[in-house]
Amino acid sequence: MADDKKRDDYAIEMTDSPREKQQPMNSPRPPIPVPSTNNPIFPILSYCGSSILMTVTNKYVLSGFGFNLNFLLLAVQSIVCVVAIQMCKSSGIITYRDFNVDEARKWFPVSLLLIGTIYTSTKALQFLSIPVYTIFKNLTIILIAYGEVLWFGGSVTGMALFSFGLMVLSSVIAAWADIQHALQNYGHSESEASAKVSTLNAGYMWMLFNCLCSAAYVLGMRKRIKLTNFKDFDTMFYNNVLSIPILLAASLLLEDWSSTNIEGNFPPLQRNRIFMAMIFSGLSSVFISYTSAWCVRVTSSTTYSMVGALNKLPIALSGLVFFDAPITIPSVSAIGVGFVSGIVYALAKVRQSSQPKTGILPTTSQPISASSQSARDSFKS
Repeated sequence: MADDKKRDDYAIEMTDSPREKQQPMNSPRPPIPVPSTNNPIFPILSYCGSSILMTVTNKYVLSGFGFNLNFLLLAVQSIVCVVAIQMCKSSGIITYRDFNVDEARKWFPVSLLLIGTIYTSTKALQFLSIPVYTIFKNLTIILIAYGEVLWFGGSVTGMALFSFGLMVLSSVIAAWADIQHALQNYGHSESEASAKVSTLNAGYMWMLFNCLCSAAYVLGMRKRIKLTNFKDFDTMFYNNVLSIPILLAASLLLEDWSSTNIEGNFPPLQRNRIFMAMIFSGLSSVFISYTSAWCVRVTSSTTYSMVGALNKLPIALSGLVFFDAPITIPSVSAIGVGFVSGIVYALAKVRQSSQPKTGILPTTSQPISASSQSARDSFKS
């Protein structure tokens, strides 16, 4: 939007209108100041940084000390998110709707799907390394694409299909590299090797559930947004407010709150660091939502999709830098193939969106994600 307006301004200045001819030559028009917030480098770097921060902090909490209070972690993140956006709303920085029971009832199924998505994500991160988690996350794109074909009249081009093949290939390479590394490091002990492979298998199962929940969440949110006409911060507010009581109840009923388990999850020497990491991860969700909308507003949805594809590489590399993820030729190859698959998919979407639409109904035109649709709606209002 900002780029379009700037181009319109320049086009007006270049027209040879009579008013412009009457202006004296010795009084040049002052240049139009460009706000620093419209510089695309800042939102792009902010979006990438917040994505890495949230992934790394979640991995630090979940795998550093045998953390098993996942529902509590999600509840803290939701509470931090609601407090943060409420403070921003009180300060006049952002705006969103007040809580409405009827809208909450319509949005509640989406919040349940979000809880399933985030919970399975934390369980997968608990058992898998960040690079493997990031690579397998690409499989969600395939499920969403074919879900849009089935329910929204979308289409899949040959180039997109090729990128899907690369995504599956990268996942197979990553799983094979993980299993080979486990067998090589623990091959001297059959019981340890078996335990390690079982841990990886559990991570792959949780990753499968996460991909299914993520696809259902995105597709369900896209349908519900049409009913509620929610904008980005409306979605964030209702998702977190409706999630808090469910997460707290699940934590109290399903998780171990004995003093021994609490002591094990929050060791005295690391307690403050874990609390800070939990708070940071909650704030990161706010940063991701804000910077993603900022990125779409300042650049374009096409640039945003390309940034999302490129962003998977630094996220995967962060697992190699900050954690003890195995650095082997197969694991690096899997990251590379997964990175290329994301680029190919983004290019496929760019080519598909650039094709002229000849009398196609809106339900069968270029499919877009729910978050992008929400951002576009907010620009129109």
